[in-house]
Order: sequence, then structure tokens, then C-alpha cells
Amino acid sequence: MEQPDRPTRFDIRILGMRHLPGPNMWTVEYHPVLEAVVDIGALEDFPSDTIPGLPERLGAWLPGLIEHRCSVGERGGFLQRLHRGTWPAHIMEHVSLELQSMAGFEGGFGRARELSRRGVYRVAISVQHESVGRRAMEAARDLVLAAIHDEPFDVAAAVEDLRDMADARCLGPSTSHIVAAAKARRIPFMRLNNGNLVQIGHGAAQRRIWTAETDGTSAIAEGISRDKQLTRQLLSACGVSVPRGRQVDSAAEAWEAAEDLGLPVVIKPLDGNHGRGVFTNLSTREEIEAAYAVAVHEGSGVLVERFIDGLEHRLLVVGDRLVAAARGDIASVTGDGRSSIAQLIESQINSDPRRGSGEDQPLNFIRLDSAARLEIARQGYESGDAVPAAGAEVVIQRNGNVAIDCTASVHPAVAAQACLAARVVGLDIAGIDIVSADISRPFSQTGGAIVEVNAGPGLLMHIKPAEGTPQPVGSAIIGHLFPEGASGRIPLVGVSGSHGTALTAQLIARILSLHPWRTGLVCAAPTDAAGIITPPRRESVFEQGRKVLMNPAVEAAVIETPMRELLEEGTCYDICSVGVVTGLDTAETFPDREMEAPEQLHTILRTQVDVVPKWGVAVLNAEDEIVAGMAELSEGEVVFFSRDAAHPVVAAHLATGGRAVVLCGGELQLKRGAASEVLCDAADLPGGCPDTPGCRAHLAAVAAAWALGFDCERIRAAVLHPVTV
Repeated sequence: MEQPDRPTRFDIRILGMRHLPGPNMWTVEYHPVLEAVVDIGALEDFPSDTIPGLPERLGAWLPGLIEHRCSVGERGGFLQRLHRGTWPAHIMEHVSLELQSMAGFEGGFGRARELSRRGVYRVAISVQHESVGRRAMEAARDLVLAAIHDEPFDVAAAVEDLRDMADARCLGPSTSHIVAAAKARRIPFMRLNNGNLVQIGHGAAQRRIWTAETDGTSAIAEGISRDKQLTRQLLSACGVSVPRGRQVDSAAEAWEAAEDLGLPVVIKPLDGNHGRGVFTNLSTREEIEAAYAVAVHEGSGVLVERFIDGLEHRLLVVGDRLVAAARGDIASVTGDGRSSIAQLIESQINSDPRRGSGEDQPLNFIRLDSAARLEIARQGYESGDAVPAAGAEVVIQRNGNVAIDCTASVHPAVAAQACLAARVVGLDIAGIDIVSADISRPFSQTGGAIVEVNAGPGLLMHIKPAEGTPQPVGSAIIGHLFPEGASGRIPLVGVSGSHGTALTAQLIARILSLHPWRTGLVCAAPTDAAGIITPPRRESVFEQGRKVLMNPAVEAAVIETPMRELLEEGTCYDICSVGVVTGLDTAETFPDREMEAPEQLHTILRTQVDVVPKWGVAVLNAEDEIVAGMAELSEGEVVFFSRDAAHPVVAAHLATGGRAVVLCGGELQLKRGAASEVLCDAADLPGGCPDTPGCRAHLAAVAAAWALGFDCERIRAAVLHPVTV
């Protein structure tokens, strides 16, 4: 077939993008997903192998594409596809994922599928934040077009733009580390604001974190930790080694206190943070008065303490144990006889890639602030413009460079003092600042002491130390919040299907509320049943479900997710205890999304089964061939329901020892293998059975309750009372 004439210029249009925030038909393992509808226009006639140099340009701009296996299933698979010929929508999928990876996001999932209109594709990629994913997709379009036309493209600028967006919109590295530890234990989480406030767990089982503070962090304890003088007094009273010191109200009083305590001393704000206004090893009146003049503006008062010789350390205490420790180092420069101190700081210290102002760098830039200027003045240099002699060492900063892991070196007696300090202040998570010449020896041998106790301590120095082994502090925090055996989950039943889902969800919620559990219900039909919590119905199902799962009063939840919502949002939860599928009406199609064939509808609805874990149960309609076939997709147990006890699917399932809820001889029975138990007469069910629309709903609800471990008595009490939809 003759190839069409190549146009002067190609174009790729993104016709629309949709964010699917929960598990969905594309993938359960990686979520959320961004869908883009892409029109490649005339490029439909020009796959990648027909455009000279395109594979080479893409490979040069994005070397990481070598790791994309694609459908080939091996390293370099996507590059092979480029050379053999593939289309721009597929290329955009991989480029957008690679741009996100270069910006610091984990690798993800992607798919590109052709739609009915020629040249139009649906591209789906996993994203960690919707706006970042949108920008990555747009950048991918621009990059692919530049590569096609052999035009320049600034890849570094595009990646930096994505990084900037991530810094502004995504969770910080400390919070992300804790969340990753929760994910590793399959504990659910949700972000509660645009910052780092995160709920871990659902409903009544939830805990909350705000970076390294938790809902167990006492406001009183946090207040104590901010008051350094009060902290020192309390620690001293409880036998914790602390430096002698006192609060002062003037420069003259600071000198008087220094003489009293014994020189040298430390001057610091009473309630400052981040090391601002802290001056160490001061020995003259001029130094002390100058330090006081700065410190007094950094807090509500000034503290004078006896100076302790040694290195600064930060010990992280979580619960009642030490989980990580980092050591500081003195920042200094060495003169070359030509460069000023300010220039040496930039070339010898701030050029270190581990330093920066971002949250992901373990060391901060060194600035010639008031403390640094005082430090160099004590060494005989008038300002940062001074030029030290070749080989002369100039100390710039004695504190604030804590980023060298030393966890394995901490002496047990020092760890015990740190844990005691956290308990005295009352903090569940605390950063304990220690000065010691040797952290591997007890304070009694080194003269070391605890100088501060901090609430909401930074974690980056332990997660990403400048030197040494990273420590699993996120796992320690999650282990503290959720001891072994705690899942952070409440009983959660998901309901979906083409019919009867609202009544099924209401019936299940009624049974759960009589447990008694305070039950949250998301349902298309209103309910005013006592003990059932429902969110405002003006929002999407996804948002309604989130609000139910955010509610700390909710002890169990039932969430109906219609097929349209499964298609456009996914489920609002990652997994459920029980997933109910009532049936699939192949006449209920979605032509606007080009989802009309039975196999496509199956792809949508199977999401409700995919979110059932190994310990969960899928409740399926045995009379619906497509739904019954979903049993093979379930990782967990399957319980069938049917109006016909002799149905072949039910009979085969019972023959293997499985469970089913059926109508048999005018009775509603719970069957397990050859054993059965009568729940009630079918005629006693509200609305009558088996020919009314509510029959399957009652069977499904009974099966869900049974799957949750309810006995016949409790189930009977609920289902024999009518529910009005």
C-alpha cells in the first residue's frame, strides 16, 4: 500500500483529560490514573519507523526509556517498538511516564487504546498527583512533536517544571516516607489538605499524622518542648543530664549569668527553632552581648547555658524506643590565599549536591548569617570579604549540619536518657538534641547532655543521610500507630452492578448497624434508618465515600458504586472486606465512553471483584453468567447467591465445599458444601420472593452479612424488617 504524502507539519491534540482517583478498570495495582483522549491526526499514517531519526532522538533525550519493557517484556522493549513502528499516542504514554520518573516519581503503569474515530486514542497513565500528571501529558505531547519535527526540546526544563509542581503540591519527603510504610503494610491512607495532614486508616480505626506529629502528640507536650527553660527544668528534675543554665532579660544579665555558670557558654532563644539565633562556645563579654542582641529577636526570651564540648547529635525517639540517630559536623573552609571567605563557602561547602533549600536535601546551604559572622570574627576576620591565608582553616558553623547516620553507635545508656527525655516532656515522637564528644559512651564518661527536646522533628536526616545508612523511621512511626495485628481498617462492603444495588446496600447497612456498628452508607437512594451515617448526596460517589471513611465515628461502611462511577472515578477505597456484584445488564452501555460490548462492560464491573483481597469475600450472582465468571478473578473466597438452589454454578461450587445463599423449597438457606441452615421462609421476606425485584437484593445482602461472619439470628433480625427505597 502506497504511503500518503507527508504533510508539512504534524499536530497532536489532547481532546480531554479525566482523573480516576481510585482503583479502576485500567489497573488496581497502580492508582490513581489519568486518562487522556488524544488525536494524532495525519500521524495515523506515519508510525515511528517512517520518521527518520525519531527513535534515536527520543532515546538520546530520555535515556531512561531503555528501562521500559513495553509489551515486548524485556529491557529495551519500548525502543524496539519504536524502531519497528508504533504510533504517537503510545509514545506519549511512555514519554509522560518517563518525565514523571525523571522528576522523582515512582515508575508506573500505562496503556494506549485506539478508539472508533480514526487517529483518536485513549491514553491512560498512573499519576501520584492529578495536576502533575496533566502537565506531564502536555509536556509529552510537546516533546514527541519536537522529536518528530527534529526541533530542539528542553527536557531539563520540563523535568524541573514537574519537580517544582511536585514540591508545591505533593506530600513532603518525610510524610511520603511514612505513607510508604503504611502502604507496605496495606494500611489505607488519604490526604486531608493540600499540605502534609494525612489520615492513615479508615473511620474509627484511623490515626492522623502531620509530618512527624501524630494525633497522639499532646498540645501540652508540644508547648513544653517550645519552652527550652521549662524543658531543661523538667528534665533536670527527673534525672536527665542537661547543661546548667538560666533565662535572662538583658545583655548585662546574660554576661552575669555566664560568669555564674562558668565560661564558655551558649546563647539561644527561649523558644526558637531550626538553630536560628543559637551561638555556642562564647567566652568574652563582647561575644555574649552581641549574641544576645541577635537571639532576643528570634524568640520570646533568651537562655544562657553552660557550653558542652562535643559534636551535635539528633536522636529520634518513637513511642518508647530510639529508632535513629544522626551526628553533625563542623562546617569549615580552607583558605587558598586568593578567595574570600564568602567565595570559599560557595566553592567548598554549598557546591556539595547534598546541600540545598529543598525538602529532599539532607544539608542546608551555609549562609553568612549573624551567628556565622560572629564565628569568623572570633577567628580574627572582619567580614566574609576577608581572604584567609593558604591552608588556613576557618570555622563557619558549629551546629546545624546534623546528617551523618550514627544509629548503630549510640550507647544504650544514652538511648535510655533520650527515651526518658521524650517521656518527661510527654511527646510520642521526639527529636532529642544531644551534645557529646562520643555518642558510643555514656554521659558520665563524656560530660555530654541533652540540650533540646523537639516536637515534630525532621526525618530527612534519617531517611536520606548525607553519610551512612538510611533508617526505616517511617516503618517505626507506622508500627507505633498501628501495632502488629492492627490494620487500620473497618469492615467495608462494596456493592456494584446494573440493578438492585441501592436496596442491597441499604439492607447490608441495616444488618451491620444492628451488630451494632455505627455504619456509614453511600447509596443512590436516601435512607433515614437509625444508626446509619450518610454523607451529603450532592457530591460524587467517590467524595461521599471519602467522607464516610474520614468520619471517626464510622465503625463499618457500605458503599454502592454504580457502573458509571466505576468507569469515571473508580472505587473510593483500595480494598474491601466484601465485594458484591448484583448483576450485569448488557443493555446498560456507555456509548459516550465507547464502552458498549459485553466484554468492555465486564472490564468495568470486574473492578469490584479486583479490590477483594485474599482475606476478603466476593459475593456474586450465580444466575448471571458474566458475573458468575468473575469468581476466577477473586483473590478471596467466593459466596454465590441464587434463587435456584439447583443452579449448575451453585451446585458445582457447593460440591467443592464452597458457600452459597439460595432459595430452596420456599426457604432462604445458607449452604456450605452439603450442610445448610434455614434463615427464614421466603414468603416472610418484605416484598415477597422469589419473583419481585427485591429478591436478589435480599439474597445478596444475606450473603454479604454471612461473609462478614454474622450468624443467622442477627441476619434474620435485619432482613425481616422492610427497607423502603
